[in-house]
Order: sequence, then structure tokens, then C-alpha cells
Amino acid sequence: MTTEAAAAAATQPSQPQPQQSQPQAPASPPLPARHTPQTPGLRASRFQDLLDSSLSHTLGKIGWDNFASCYPTVAARAPGVLRAVQRQMVERLGTLCKKEFDSVLQGRNVVAKLNELESLVSEAEHRRDEAGVVGAEAPIPIRRTRDPVRSPLDKPDTARLVVGSVTTSESLVLPHMLPADQILAAHLAPHLAQQQSQLNAKLQTVQAHNAKLFDDIQKQRAEMQSLMGLLHKVFEDIDGANGQMDDVVDDLAEETRMVEAEMVTT
Repeated sequence: MTTEAAAAAATQPSQPQPQQSQPQAPASPPLPARHTPQTPGLRASRFQDLLDSSLSHTLGKIGWDNFASCYPTVAARAPGVLRAVQRQMVERLGTLCKKEFDSVLQGRNVVAKLNELESLVSEAEHRRDEAGVVGAEAPIPIRRTRDPVRSPLDKPDTARLVVGSVTTSESLVLPHMLPADQILAAHLAPHLAQQQSQLNAKLQTVQAHNAKLFDDIQKQRAEMQSLMGLLHKVFEDIDGANGQMDDVVDDLAEETRMVEAEMVTT
């Protein structure tokens, strides 16, 4: 029996012994994703070209002629040193501006957003083309007319093209399709209107002050004319008195000499 029991115990699978659970260390936070520069699309490339051209145009203002006109003495006595300073200043300013531009582009994620905008526009154009192929209604021809928009002659064709005007017909132009000068003018219009109102107020104040000064000058001129008239009258009186004294001066002198002679003899 002992041998059979030992053989049976050997044939049974050994059960694993329970192990004591050990506390595990907390997992470390994942590393941040490494920044990978994105390939700029058409809009991002145009935007970067615009930044570069603007920076080049701005730095071009710090040319040798303008820089030398600010320091004429140094430009005349040590032009080489001044040229080196001007070149270093332009290079340093360009480097700092490009670095600042790059930090702003990276912080605002401009390239990714412009690429996303480009993909959205492309997708919208693709859907529009597919909708036109499937059988959407034909687009209304865009044309300008001399008649008002509400005229019965042109209303069926142009009424749906009106965006905000009700007096003249206008072609439908989406906001993102407007040229840069119109967008800039629209953004600057409130500021320019405020500045114009302030300048008009200052102009009215200056005009009122000038009118008051003109009135004061006219009054002073009139007073000067009256004083000159009084002086002329005084001079005329003096001349008349001198003319009357000419007749008696000789007699008075003769009497004076006679009196002096009598006083000497006595």
C-alpha cells in the first residue's frame, strides 16, 4: 500500500503554492510627444512667404544710406566700422524677428490650422463638385445690372444673390474670398472713424481759437490806427505852434538883447 500511495502521489499534478503579493511601484507618467514639424501646405507657405517679405521690407529700411544719415560724423570718419555695426544690427534684428515668428507659429499651431483649413476647403469644393455632378440645380449666373434689385425685370435672376444690399445688385463674394486690402480696410474702418472724429474735434477747436485771435488782431489794428491818428493831430498842432512862433521869435530875441544891454549899462 505504501508503494501504491507513493506512485499515486507522484502521478497527481502539483498545485502551485500561493505567493505573497508584493506592492508594485506606481507607473511613471508617459513622456510628452515629441514635436515633429509639419509640412506647410499652400496657405501656410504663402503665409510664411508673406512674413519673410514683410521682414525683408522692414529690414530694408535700415539701409546704409538711412543709417549713415543718422550718424554723419562716424560715417565720414569711420565708414567701415559703421557698416559693420549696421550689418550686425540688421542680422541680429532679423534673427530675433524670425525666432519670435517661429515661436508664435509653434505656440499658436498656425501651420496645422492652416493645413486643416486647406483640407476643409478642398473637401468642401470636392463635395460641391460631386453635388453638381449628381444633379443639383444649375447655378444662377452672376451678372451686374443697372436696374434695382427689386425690379421685376431682374428680380428672378438676382434676388437670391443679394447679401446685404437692397438698392443695387452685387455679385456673391464669400468673406474668405475677399482681397486683403478690403479685409484690412474693414478692420481699420472703426479705428479710422474714431481718429477722424477726434481730428475733426481738434480742427474745430483750432479754428475757433484762430477766429478769436483774428478778432483780437483786428481790434489791435483798429486801436493802432486810432493812436496813429492822434499822433498826426499832435504833430499838426506842434507844426502850427512852430509856425505862429516864427513871427514873434525875432521880435522876442531883439527885446531880450535890448534888456540885456540895458542891464549891462546900468
